[in-house]
This record gives sequence, C-alpha cells and structure tokens, in this order.
Amino acid sequence: MNIYRPEGMLIDTPENKQNTRSISALERAMEQEKILEARALVCDSAHNLIVDLGCCKGVIPRSQTVLGIEDGTMRDIAIISRVNKPVCFIVVGFEQKGSEVVAVLSRSKVQERCRREYLNHLRPGDVIPVIATHLESFGCFVDMGCGISSLIPIDSISVSRISHPRDRFRGGQELLAAVRSVSFGGRITLTHKELLGTWEENAALFEPGETVAGIVRSVEKYGVFIELTPNLAGLAEAREGVFSGQHASVYIKSLLPEKMKVKLIIVDAFEASYYPGRINYHITGGHIERWRYSPGCCDRVVETVFE
Repeated sequence: MNIYRPEGMLIDTPENKQNTRSISALERAMEQEKILEARALVCDSAHNLIVDLGCCKGVIPRSQTVLGIEDGTMRDIAIISRVNKPVCFIVVGFEQKGSEVVAVLSRSKVQERCRREYLNHLRPGDVIPVIATHLESFGCFVDMGCGISSLIPIDSISVSRISHPRDRFRGGQELLAAVRSVSFGGRITLTHKELLGTWEENAALFEPGETVAGIVRSVEKYGVFIELTPNLAGLAEAREGVFSGQHASVYIKSLLPEKMKVKLIIVDAFEASYYPGRINYHITGGHIERWRYSPGCCDRVVETVFE
C-alpha cells in the first residue's frame, strides 16, 4: 500500500489521530519514523511553521519545511501557503521550552522519502491519486504525494475543451491522474482525460430522442459546441443569444460513431452557477499502455500512447 499520499488524506484517519493523541504516542511514532499529519497554524517571522498537534505544539524549522528551500529551488511562498492546511511530517525530536514540550518536525525528510521510494518509480501510464492544490489558466497544479507538486495541463484535463481548469475542478478536490511523462531529472507531468472514458463509453450514456443537460463550451459561426460529459461534446446549430459558459437543455438528434459526432438541438440555454459535478472515472487504478478515444469504426484515430 502506498503510504505517500497527498497532504490532507491522512489527517482524519484513526491511525493518525492515535499517533498524535499524546507525547508518548508521538515518541513512539518518532522511533518508528511514522509519517503523520496535522494543521499548520502559523508561519512565524522566521518562516518556521507552527503546527497544532493537539497534545502539544509542533515546529517545522524553515530548513525542514519543503524540499528545495535550502538550495533556493523553492521560494518561501511554498511555506507561507501551507498555513491553515494539513502538512505531513515525521517527528525528529522534542524541546523543553519552560514548562512546555515542543515537538520538532521535518516535512522535507518525508518529501525526500516520497521522491526516493515512490515518485522515482512511477512510469508513464501509471494511475495515481492526487489532490488539486491551485488552478491557473494553463492547468491544474496537484499534490502527487506529501506536498510534492505536478501539473495537469489544461488540454489534458478532458477531451471536451474548457476555458479554465475551474470549469472542471476546485481546490482541495481529490482526483485521479495518469503519469503522462517523466523527464530527465524526474520531473513528472500528468494527464486526466484518459481516465474519463472513450467516445463510445460516453456516448453509451445517451440515446437519440432524449433531451439532456449540457454546458455551452464554445460558440462558432457554424454552430455551438455543447458538452454532455467531460469527454463528449456535440454540435448544435447556431442560435442567437447563446454564449460560452451557459447551461443548456439539448435534444439529441443522432449519435454517429463512424464520424465521432453528436448532433444536437438547443431547447434552452441559461445562466446558472452549478458546481462541477462528481467525476465519473472509467479507469481508477493500475497502468495504461495505450488509450484509444475514437471508435474502431472511425477513420480518425485519437489515442494516447504512454511510453
């Protein structure tokens, strides 16, 4: 079982609560070098992180807050941004400050172990759990494990095109992703769309003659593209007053696997502020060698080869 999970997945587990319930429990966890989690309360003026352990206060010295902070490859914003969020660590010692016992913690040692024992063994096509940390116009940054970050580029989030990752994700959301590439030096890039099903798997959710929910993703001179699922969009005839981002009800005229097309008629289009729905994954683990989106009867081949 992978113990190097994204930060936030461990904090509420019974084992973590047991290991942080007392000073003696923390001492046992230190002896066994167990990875624990707690919430960072403060980043002090010296950029040490003060952590709420419940039974006592914990301190992660600046030099131990994040891998790369000492050699300058990581900036202090990586420390500041952890305030009020879960952080992982191992206990490395205790200090007596007056009548108070303070646990000394290290987050960077956990990250070193995570990289050495987990991330360095990943290969293209491996499916892993991640947590979305922040969204930029060009993609979604995620925590692959123990606070180590990677990127899902916007064009790898889904087959249906979106204007911004917030159209699909929210910060703190638990996701799955596949390793797209591992560059020299161990830099990992991720992808997401391959886990959301092929054209045929998504089209099987619908039938001609149904009226279903959709989201307007783009308006062109020749028609309106409407997303039915993250990996399936159809084209409706142009209609005045319709614009990108609206929700819609659409009538399905036809599903054409040989052309990989869905023909739609817009019944209504309107503004609404719905949260992105629950993600339905067709692949939830393991390893992918090759993924073909397009149907076998379609001359146009859309696929991903992981190598």
